[in-house]
Amino acid sequence: MFSPTVLRPRWVKWLIATLLFLTLSACVDKPSTLERIKEDGVLRVVTRNSPATYFQDRNGETGFEYELVKRFADELGVKLEIETADNLDDLFGQLGKPNGPVLAAAGLVSSEQRQQQVRFSHPYLEVTPQIIYRNGQSRPTNAADLAGKKIMVLKGSTHAEQLAALKKQNPAIEYEESDAVEVVDLLRMVDEGQIDLTLVDSNEVAMNQVYFPNVRVAFDLGNASNQSWAVAAGDDNSLLNEINSYLDKVEKNGTLQRLKDRYYGHVDVLGYVGAYTFAQHLQQRLPKYEKHFRAYAKAEKVDWRLLAAIGYQESLWQPTVTSKTGVRGLMMLTQKTAWTPSRASWAAPSTWPGSRMSWTTRSPSPTAPGSPWLPITSEPVIWTMHVSWPRKKA
Repeated sequence: MFSPTVLRPRWVKWLIATLLFLTLSACVDKPSTLERIKEDGVLRVVTRNSPATYFQDRNGETGFEYELVKRFADELGVKLEIETADNLDDLFGQLGKPNGPVLAAAGLVSSEQRQQQVRFSHPYLEVTPQIIYRNGQSRPTNAADLAGKKIMVLKGSTHAEQLAALKKQNPAIEYEESDAVEVVDLLRMVDEGQIDLTLVDSNEVAMNQVYFPNVRVAFDLGNASNQSWAVAAGDDNSLLNEINSYLDKVEKNGTLQRLKDRYYGHVDVLGYVGAYTFAQHLQQRLPKYEKHFRAYAKAEKVDWRLLAAIGYQESLWQPTVTSKTGVRGLMMLTQKTAWTPSRASWAAPSTWPGSRMSWTTRSPSPTAPGSPWLPITSEPVIWTMHVSWPRKKA
């Protein structure tokens, strides 16, 4: 038999050694979220598939949220990996899972309920919740008019929270939450008369209204709020601090405003009717000539979208149109200007000579130094376009 007095010291030593090992292991600092992102070389982001956030077109991935978060990934020096959630509950459920997305960039608005799930960044876009109705129907003017209407909103959204609060005050208000639709679906359902009303943010309306001719804004429901990015709850602030620093930077240097103008400025500039017409031309006319704009822009080392914009200004992308003064073609050129040794036919598409003429620019505008106004001269018109001066590009 073994003596208990012999075993006890060995057992005690083994226990002490084990406890010491565990204690030292706990003292080793785990890498922060930001450090893991840089070590892996990937920023994993979850978002919604919608025109105001992220989508894919014939040119690849795009969208306001996508462009903003892509610039953030580039600043970190890592690859961007996008995942899309089926609905808002799924989005918040994915955030922070092991090997899952670490950031949600999906046009999210903070609320008390959501703050229990995630932490929000500094705001980057102010939006207003708006009641949407169908043109030709009775226009609601206040919350009391919502009673008796067929209303649908996104499940788990702050809009559902707003309607729940209104229902406590007025039980006659009925609404449905759906996790099977996106904002664009809600607007289409109003446009087609499938539902009477919906509640969406103003930026979503600005982005999508041109595609739904019967959609109208009834009134603003509540005060303006701010959209932010979200990270998982916890004590690790490394990623959140980096995000806030980045958002402050793009706000200060004008990058954020340029993105806002690109995605949401068209209604203010064109008006609803003009924006709707432009959207139709964008789908029906531009695809016929896009390859030509791209080819000539590449040759002239300019952005093809600038040439396309000039072409639209001149002819609304109509190659056979002729003005009262006799100029014609996509770029509205005279016979003398349009004729080149390689393009002797005046009636042929005038994109190539037009691209040469259009990029005949003067030096910066005689206004204050650093002005973003770039004068562009073209036969037969001289006009000034408000574009970002090349040396100021983000």
